[in-house]
Amino acid sequence: MGGDLHCHTKLSDGSLGIEDLVLLAKKKGIETIAITDHDCLAGTVRGKIIGDRYGVNVIPGVELSSRDEKTGKSVDILCYLSDAPDRLQGLCHKNSLARKKAAHFMMLQVAKRYPVSAEFIIKCATGSTNIFIPHIMQALMESGYTNTIFGDLYNKLFNKETDGNILVTPKYPDIEEVVGAVHDAGGIAVLAHPYLYGNIDSIPRLIECGIDGIEVWHPSATEEQRAELKKLATKNKLLMTGGTDFCGLYNRYPVSVGDVDVPDDAVTKLLGYKAKIRRMQKKAQKAAEEAAKSN
Repeated sequence: MGGDLHCHTKLSDGSLGIEDLVLLAKKKGIETIAITDHDCLAGTVRGKIIGDRYGVNVIPGVELSSRDEKTGKSVDILCYLSDAPDRLQGLCHKNSLARKKAAHFMMLQVAKRYPVSAEFIIKCATGSTNIFIPHIMQALMESGYTNTIFGDLYNKLFNKETDGNILVTPKYPDIEEVVGAVHDAGGIAVLAHPYLYGNIDSIPRLIECGIDGIEVWHPSATEEQRAELKKLATKNKLLMTGGTDFCGLYNRYPVSVGDVDVPDDAVTKLLGYKAKIRRMQKKAQKAAEEAAKSN
């Protein structure tokens, strides 16, 4: 079977540890997965080691939070196969602090409405590098106020269209800065789930910023939307990737690792992308040198 290029672990907003995630992929016959925790690179090295142990190819990645200042919308950028991941640590740290600040405010607001302490929410986030909304919802669920992470209570508290919601959107850097940081670190920048946050309008600007690809296959996109994304990617010579956005208990959709049908050639093209770029650069350099000689 092919691969799942978008998976989260306990280090961010997933409910499974790295080894459990790799074992699940192994048991389902998934040959390749990418660990793409939110603003967190901590699991990439361990993920590769555990993957090698069980015969699963684990691609190092990270899902970086950003914002399109032109549209005012949140935009997630997937970074794959970074040559110098340490160069992304500063950005991850900055985003992490912004997320913690927003989470602190939301926890205080929840405590005003329900007898759920910040300490209990933090306990639900044990193992994570931050506090995510699903952790707050788990605390409310375990306290008996709901029986699901994503449902009526979630919409009441965290849907920005709902009156009286307590949602706080962290202040993230602009997409130009984030895409630039990915490339400075020698990584491949891919727009995550364009339809989940309504980021279609941001694609032209992302192309100007040098985005390398688009996540075409994702649970949030219908077959018709995937077809449109394929056209966009083909027209602009962009990589096409895909994955389940797997978070285990915290899944927004009922989906398990590998349940989104990502074509094998999409995985192959991602893995060979940087080699292709280097060949094109050498070819262009050679052509420039030959043109200089002829002049």
